[in-house]
Amino acid sequence: MTDDFAKYLRKQNLSYSTVKSYLYAVRQFDTQHGAPTKKNLREHREWLIQSYRPRTVNLRLRAVNCYLESIGKEKWKLKFIRVQQKPFAENVISEADYAHLKNSLKRDGEWAWYFIVRFFAATGARVNELTKIKVEDVKLGHMELYSKGGKVRRIYIPKCLQEETLSWLGGKHQDSGFLFLNKYGAPISPRGISGQLKKFAARYNIDPDVVYPHSFRHRFAKNFMERSSNIAFLADLMGHENIETTRVYLRKTGAEQKELVDRTVDW
Repeated sequence: MTDDFAKYLRKQNLSYSTVKSYLYAVRQFDTQHGAPTKKNLREHREWLIQSYRPRTVNLRLRAVNCYLESIGKEKWKLKFIRVQQKPFAENVISEADYAHLKNSLKRDGEWAWYFIVRFFAATGARVNELTKIKVEDVKLGHMELYSKGGKVRRIYIPKCLQEETLSWLGGKHQDSGFLFLNKYGAPISPRGISGQLKKFAARYNIDPDVVYPHSFRHRFAKNFMERSSNIAFLADLMGHENIETTRVYLRKTGAEQKELVDRTVDW
């Protein structure tokens, strides 16, 4: 069951992590039910709802639906459950904390990490995307990513960041290859980035809950929306297939909402 599905997924140009999670979800279904039928598909959906959070349920259902596509059973696809969006964006690093972090890294000569933080916040790249950026992309001013169906997404590198990065690269005589490397000279891993960011949060007295890779992506989106009302373009920059996903950045964070209430309510 999963061997044929794995071959199908490899042809879909999906990321390694997506293939891994889809296979896990289908193995989970196979272990509990064996061959799919309308009845056990419904039962599996109910079990997922009782066992996991809504977002996880939908991720597992997406995997099962993809499997159904692979065996020509599209009509058996399961309906996703509705995920209630919160009225505010959570755990987004503030502009002040972002400035404090990048300035502290620069002051302490942590240049690679300074640029990692800068690239996150100035490009909106996901952590797995950031690890793939090469010097050649910096010279070009953008990186192109290819997704399922042959779609192309372009991550732009703003001119100010491009020039600063090229100056840094020139100083260490690097003119090609991956931009961010670990101590062994290999591309740094997403886990390595996440772990080190938490250490810097502790060093610089910043709430660790807001210092993680995706937080800077949120910062990019919120800053972009504050300076531009073009939400459709932001959705393209973020790689969102549904513009509704992007609308969360029109909302204030919980801390911003609290500050606004404190300033407004004096009665």
